[in-house]
Formats: sequence, C-alpha cells, structure tokens
Amino acid sequence: MPTDYDSGTAQSRKSKKDEGFLNKFGTLTKRKKTPGPEDQPKEKEAQPTEEDEAEQLDRDGRDAIDSALVLYQPDLRLLEDGQSIRTLTIESRDDPNVREIVQLLIHWVNDELASERIVVKNIQEDFYDGQVIQKLLEKLANIKIEVPEVSQSEEGQKQKWRIIVDALNRNLFTGNVATPKWSAEMIHGKDVVAIIQLLISLALHYRAPIRFPNNVNVQLMVYEKRGKNVSKNLVTEQLTTKQTELGPKGERDAFDTLFDYGPDKLQHVKSSLVAFCNKHLNKINLEVTDLETQFQDGVFLILLMGLLEGYFVPLYNFHLQVRNNDEKIKNVQFSFFLMEEAGMSKPKSRVQDIVNGDLKSTLRVLHALFTKYKHV
Repeated sequence: MPTDYDSGTAQSRKSKKDEGFLNKFGTLTKRKKTPGPEDQPKEKEAQPTEEDEAEQLDRDGRDAIDSALVLYQPDLRLLEDGQSIRTLTIESRDDPNVREIVQLLIHWVNDELASERIVVKNIQEDFYDGQVIQKLLEKLANIKIEVPEVSQSEEGQKQKWRIIVDALNRNLFTGNVATPKWSAEMIHGKDVVAIIQLLISLALHYRAPIRFPNNVNVQLMVYEKRGKNVSKNLVTEQLTTKQTELGPKGERDAFDTLFDYGPDKLQHVKSSLVAFCNKHLNKINLEVTDLETQFQDGVFLILLMGLLEGYFVPLYNFHLQVRNNDEKIKNVQFSFFLMEEAGMSKPKSRVQDIVNGDLKSTLRVLHALFTKYKHV
C-alpha cells in the first residue's frame, strides 16, 4: 500500500514535470503549495543533495578521463643514438577539448566493436598491440586483414602493426595526397598523439556520428639522443580542423548539390523550412530561429509531428526538459518512430547526426516533413 511519503514523492515528480512543461512554453506562473503531512521530514538517513551528486559525477568523470589518457614519463636511458621519443605535455592532456576528443573516440570504438565483446578504456594500453585497430578497420571497411592473431614477441607485434598500417593507408589515403601522421613503430611505442590522430582519421573517413571540437592542437615534448646528449624540443601537432558534414557516405542528393554549388538557393530552402515549421509551432507559442541547434534535442520534431498529425503527444513519452545526450538521442529516435507511424519513409539522416547538429541532415528531415504536410 502506498505511504504518504510515496504519494508526496510522486506529487513532487509530477509538479516538476508540469513546471518544466510550462517553462518550455514561456509560462512563468508558479503556485505555492500549503505544507502538508507528506512534506514533513522523515527521520531517516540523510539523502545526498544535488550538489553532492554533481560533485560525485564530476569526480567520476575526471577519474574516467584520467584512466583513458595516462602520461608516461619516458626512460631516456633506453634511447639509442639517433632515436627520438615524444610525450604529450600535461597542459595538453588537461585541455578540455583533448579530453572530449579522447572520450568521444573511446565511446565510438566501444560502440563499433560491441559485437566483438571488445571494450577499450585506455588510449595507450588498449591500442598499441594492434588488435583493436585491426578489428575496427575490418568492421568499418568490411575487409579481412591477414595477420597472426597472437604475437608475444615485440618484433612480432611490430610486424603485425606494419601489415595493419599498410591496410590503413590503402583504405584511408587512396587517391589522396595526404600522408599519414603515424607509423607502426610510433603506435607500438604508445605514442598517444599518433594513436589519437589515427583514430580521428578513421572516424572522419567512415563518417562516425561524432562532432569533434574544431581546430584542436596539442603540445608535445620531443626527446632526441645524439651521442651522449639528449636534446628536448617543444612541438605542436594538429588533432582536428573544422569538421564538415557527418552524414554517411552514399548516393548524393539535392542537398549535397545545394551545399556545394547553390548557396543562394540553399538560403531560400532554409527560409521556406523555417516558415513551414513556425506556421505550426506558433500555435503553441514556439518559434524556430536556428535550424542547426533547435532540433538537436528532438523536442521540436516531436511536437511538430503531433501538430501535423493532429494529436497531442503525452509528456511521458519523451523528455521535454533534456538533461543529457542520451535523452536527446531517445527523443530524436521517438520522432523518427512517429514519422514512420505516419506513413513516411525512414529518414535518411542518422539520429546521431541530428543530435550533433549536422545542418544537412536536419534539413533532409524537415524537407521530408514539408513535402508530406505542405498543404496541411
């Protein structure tokens, strides 16, 4: 049987959701509630506050990132004459953009290799022997790389890496004048920047649903031995430039042509789609001003589908006040479900592309809605 405490908790949850709904629609009215028995404090263990939970999440996040990117101090005594080694500086390791890139890459690799039951946690330790990169490339390129499955010797691992790097370069740089920034020796030596650059190249080439921070550079300390002396120099390496579209490779469509050759026509299409969306969303006091960002959380897409089809979408079916990336993904997935239920073809765009703010993908979805509902 539910207690007064349970009833109060449920009522509190409902109140918060209603308030969030009202805030979404610009209503700022708040009602004061007369304290009742259910509001009296219970004699029980102190519950963690929101601040406590936030601090714990922050600590957990820092621990996870630190374990994913550990800086090792090189043993300079092992350097041979003419040999060099480089390490990421502490400042670059602690750069929020670098940390974000590492986490995005690890999450993407784990998602791609989930069927192989492979889980990676650390950039250096989990990639240097070549097995994970081999499995990842085989999955992405749909190829088979003939290498020894297990190799215990260091030379055997390096030879395995040379075969994998050859396969990487054939698939990533065919017809491209670009040259790779990594080598078998660098990656086997746990050169963290080389590993990150390799993974970013794979992610971009195979159109991973990732939006990397733009124009990220890192600083490295390079140690080189000449005779008995070891010199050190600070150098800069580029990790990312400005990222373009996220959509998967495939047959080009009218939007590809518009983006490439028709900026004036593209602006006209965007204006038409904004007008179409606002014609319906204005009925519930909502307005679209930025196509690139306002559809990322899926809320406008869900509400727009309800307006176009003439029904009210129950609030318990989606997240009106989005708190994290997972809720964005679930919202956009739900909007795609509503579109298919309405008899539309499955959207060409990927859910992650909408969430990541890929304009071309968002325009494709909105244009499909416009085509079906322009006379509504």
